[in-house]
Amino acid sequence: MNIPFRFGAEAYTWFMNNNGQTHANRMGHMIDVTAQAGFAGIEPIFNWMSDLPDAQRLAPKLAEKKVELAAIALALDWNGPDETDEERIAADQAIALLKAFPGALLCTVQKPTGRHDLETRRQNLVRIVNQVSRRAVDQGVPCTFHPNSPHSSITRTEDDYRVILESLDASVTGWTPDVGHLINGGMDPLTKMKEYAPLINLVHFKDWNGNPEFALLGTGKVDFVGITNWLIEQQYSGWIICEDEGPEAMDDPDGVTLHDGRWVYDTLLPSVKERMLKE
Repeated sequence: MNIPFRFGAEAYTWFMNNNGQTHANRMGHMIDVTAQAGFAGIEPIFNWMSDLPDAQRLAPKLAEKKVELAAIALALDWNGPDETDEERIAADQAIALLKAFPGALLCTVQKPTGRHDLETRRQNLVRIVNQVSRRAVDQGVPCTFHPNSPHSSITRTEDDYRVILESLDASVTGWTPDVGHLINGGMDPLTKMKEYAPLINLVHFKDWNGNPEFALLGTGKVDFVGITNWLIEQQYSGWIICEDEGPEAMDDPDGVTLHDGRWVYDTLLPSVKERMLKE
């Protein structure tokens, strides 16, 4: 079975406990565990890479563990009509770091702060994401936009997706379907991925059981076999990043990441192969 994509881990699995304070300054450790899990790449969170904040320190650690920088998540408020000075500085610093890792994506994410002034704020968000992405692409850094699904998010519902995804400048940014956020927002992940397939340039795997939200990968209701099979059929050649937000990650992000590696290689891919042989 020819797999055109590769799998990686997301640092948010460690960030969940105490809003990042518990595992601060442990980027090197996260790379160690990512490699131990068998993943080929990692997606850190910008401004939460304190022990490896620059290319001079990050690159040797990645090389030591044979782990690639798949992307960096840039999560900012972006609530105004334009970037604040602080937001612009942060975005430009992230772009500067990514320039040292050709092919690694700038993954833009808006921090949820409420659904007030919805139409205006969605328009503002798209304008800012397009502006940031244009600056990045002009410097050789590819970009992708990642919606989320907390109740205070303006990128949560099917209507949010329609408005935002159809307003993205596809010449400078793609879309990261996070399958857990999609189902949490009331959508079927694969249906929505098929609808906006040309935009996909990064994929996040997260499971969901509705009790109340996310679950350990492989234990919830997301059809990962169907989604993975479709991505193979599409010859999707980007990254699939496991961003596990199951409750177990609060106390044991290392164990959850190791579980995710076993699940990908020992359960998911054999199941995909079995389905393909039947078809």
